[in-house]
Parts: sequence; structure tokens; C-alpha cells
Amino acid sequence: MENAGQFVEDEEMRAMIKGSGIGTSATRAGILEKLVRNQYLALNKKTQIITPTLLGEMIFDVVRYSIGSLLNPKLTASWEMGLAEVAEGRVSREEYTGKLNSFVTKHTQNVKTLQNAPQLKKCFDYAASYYKPAGGKKKEKA
Repeated sequence: MENAGQFVEDEEMRAMIKGSGIGTSATRAGILEKLVRNQYLALNKKTQIITPTLLGEMIFDVVRYSIGSLLNPKLTASWEMGLAEVAEGRVSREEYTGKLNSFVTKHTQNVKTLQNAPQLKKCFDYAASYYKPAGGKKKEKA
């Protein structure tokens, strides 16, 4: 999250998130706490290492195979650019929110028509094989 800008090729967009990445240190901590609380991530309290849970991996796979563009830092950079344009008065708030609403509506409609359950089931089965079943031992990833 902190170095997301390195994955954005467009110089202007990279500049938008270079200083702070995605969010601030304070908001990142809150985001991570919420992800742990919702059991999408697991925190080893002794080592402070955070790892994904099976649920967290599945959410990632659902997003990746349904709305993959949400995982691209370029999208966040473009939203940050839009916000900067609103702040500078070059774009109206209504135009910016209209574009965001259009994005959400378009992608929501696309997700509703997807028939990717078999692909997601394969992802789940693969990921689940690396998690400890109730009372059993966890396999090690290769």
C-alpha cells in the first residue's frame, strides 16, 4: 500500500500516489486492523506477521476474476487525480461523482452477468488445500 506508485507507469498518475501511497500510515493501520477483525487476514501476535486467511484469499480471487481493475494501483491513482482536479476547480464535484457512479454501475452490471462460479470453485479448492482443516495439519505451499 505504501509503495503502490511503483506499479503505475504513467508519470502524472504515479506522482499522485507517490508521496503517500494508498492511504496514510494512520488509515493503513486501521484498514489492517479491520481486515484482521473481519478474519480476512490473520495476525500472529508473537511475530506480528500478517497472512491471508482462506476467506481473504477467496475475496481476492473473486475480485481478481470479477473486477480485476480494482486491484490495479493505476485505478487509485486516477481517482486521486480526479480528486485533485476537483480540489483545484478544474472538474466539478458532480462530474467526478458521476464518473465514479458510472464506474460502479458498469462493473456491478458486469459482475451480475458473470458465469465464473466454476473458476472460483477451482481457486477455492486450490487455496483450501493449503489451510489447516478443523483439527488437522496445514500443508506447506510450494
